[in-house]
Amino acid sequence: MTREDEAGIGPTEEDPSSEAGDAPRGKGKDTAKASKDRHANSPDTPSGSVSDRAGEDEPDVDAEKPATTSRRISVSLRLRTLVVASLLVLLLAATGAMTWLYLGERGKVEAQQRQAAADRHAEQIALDYAVGAAKVNFQDLNAWKARLIQGTTPNLARKLTKAGTQMQQLFIPLEWNSDATPLVAKVRSNTNGIYVVDTFVSVTTKTKQTPDVLPSTATYSITIDSNDNWQISDVGGIGALAGPK
Repeated sequence: MTREDEAGIGPTEEDPSSEAGDAPRGKGKDTAKASKDRHANSPDTPSGSVSDRAGEDEPDVDAEKPATTSRRISVSLRLRTLVVASLLVLLLAATGAMTWLYLGERGKVEAQQRQAAADRHAEQIALDYAVGAAKVNFQDLNAWKARLIQGTTPNLARKLTKAGTQMQQLFIPLEWNSDATPLVAKVRSNTNGIYVVDTFVSVTTKTKQTPDVLPSTATYSITIDSNDNWQISDVGGIGALAGPK
C-alpha cells in the first residue's frame, strides 16, 4: 500500500445519488408528470375523479329556473286569454240579447203604428163618404147620386144607383135640401183587412113642409175592404137608399 492509498487521496467510486442530485430540476418535473399520466391512463384507474363524477351527476339548477319561469308565463297567458275570451262571449251574448229585444220591441211599435194609420185611413174614408151621402140638393140630384156611389165596389154601386133613382122621386116633390158636417168615425172591427166603421154625421134638413132647419144625427155603418183598394163594399144606416142586400 502506498501513501496515497493510506491518505485517501486516490480515486474513489462514483456515487449514483450525487449524479441524480446534480441533474437539472426540470427533468424531475417531467418525470413526475409522466408518472401521473401513466397512472391516469392505467386500466385500473377510473377515467375521472370522484369530484368530477359528482359534478356531472348534480342537476343544473340554473338551467331549470328559466324552464319553470317559461311554464308559469305560459299558464298565466292562457288564463288571461281564457278570461278575455269569456268576457267577449258574455259581451256578445248581452249585445245580441239587447239587439233582439230592441228589434222585437221596434217591430211591435212599427206594427202598431201601421195599424193605427190603417184605422185612421178607414175612418177618414167612411167619414168622407157619409158626409157626401148626407148632402142633398133637390135641384142637383145627379151630383148627389155621384157621391152616393163614389169609392164603392161595382156590386154596391149598382145597388146604390137603383136606390138613388127611387129616392129622387121623393126629394123633388119635397124640395129636399140637407147639409152635413162630420162628427166622428171609429173602427168597430177589422177582420183580415175588412174594416167596419161606425160613422156619425151632423145633418141639418129643410123641406117644403118644414122650412125651418131640422137638425139630426145620421149614423152609418160602412164596410171597407182594404184588400180591394180600400173600396166600400157595404153601407148600413141608409136602408131606404141601399135597398135589400
